[in-house]
Amino acid sequence: MKRVVFALSVAGVCVACGAAESDAPLGPTGSDAPAASSPSSPSPNAPSTPGDPPAPGPSAPAPVDVSNASCSSAIPASGPRALALPTYAGTCPALTAAPGLTTITSSGAQRKFIAVKPQAIAPGEKLPVVFLWHWLGGSPEKMAEVLEVQTAVDARRFIAVIPDPKGDGLFRWPFEAARPQARVDEEAVFFDDMLACVAASLPANKECVSSIGISAGALWTAQLGVARSERLSSIVSLSGGVGNIVRPWSTTPHRLPALVLWGGPSDVYPESFPLVNFNDVSNKLVNALATDNHFVVECTHNCGHDVPPFDPPAAGALQFDVVWRFVLDHPYWLGAAESPYASKALPAVFPSWCGKGKGSAVARTAACL
Repeated sequence: MKRVVFALSVAGVCVACGAAESDAPLGPTGSDAPAASSPSSPSPNAPSTPGDPPAPGPSAPAPVDVSNASCSSAIPASGPRALALPTYAGTCPALTAAPGLTTITSSGAQRKFIAVKPQAIAPGEKLPVVFLWHWLGGSPEKMAEVLEVQTAVDARRFIAVIPDPKGDGLFRWPFEAARPQARVDEEAVFFDDMLACVAASLPANKECVSSIGISAGALWTAQLGVARSERLSSIVSLSGGVGNIVRPWSTTPHRLPALVLWGGPSDVYPESFPLVNFNDVSNKLVNALATDNHFVVECTHNCGHDVPPFDPPAAGALQFDVVWRFVLDHPYWLGAAESPYASKALPAVFPSWCGKGKGSAVARTAACL
């Protein structure tokens, strides 16, 4: 596979799912409503006749088994639920077939994105939605090519959304501590608008919406996790992080399972005068997530700020299946620090240099290509 450096560049100079769901309330309506009392039946709170057994009280909900959770599992009766899908302030355009870009108006600006769907969708199928934010020197088209997105979408059954940056800042995505909050809010609304219009055309599973970023896109993904934790089911940061010149992590209403991967101590950019130390900011992200009770898988390789050195896949397998597997195994309804990986070994697709929890990864030592 052709190597691609996920570098930050400015002005040419490098500077560094699928199960059916219900939105019905879980309260006293619909099939979950208690049966009406018959006039001839005693009230459940009426005093019992001496010698009668006590009236049964309300039963506690059965514990949810998360050991085999995934976006395709049945949604349990209890547990967190993502916010309702957002609505778009206008008429959503028809989605342009990938790799073409769809244009929408968001916060008064013309914005673009690629929507990649499976070539065939079964009746009644609900598809997870995965947002992919590219590195600073990249593009939506390059992201789709490098991650082999169409092949992954067809094999793993999800919708991919690849945003195009607005182009109003040095780092393409508004993750810097110096950027005003209004600009961060605007980009989060762009996420809402893309999700709303994708869901208007395709059968999206709102309980499995995730964000994956690379380099600058990963720095933004952490900020989107803070801003939209009540819509996101998981995040993946590939050489990203928080702190230093990047905005910090903040406590979120919903705890997000996170895969945090970076290139070890040499993951800096540029090497001669690092403006972003991805080893430092990735560790800061892991520390913040652990403190905030999010489930974390960390992975550290030794190839610096470059494509993760995953072993070549078997014939017909996916080069980046680690990231697809992670997001599709973590639906929204998992509780704080919960994961299907928590009580067992990581799936075999994960390399040996990944581990569960802060400080768990044993860094890769093999030579880099």
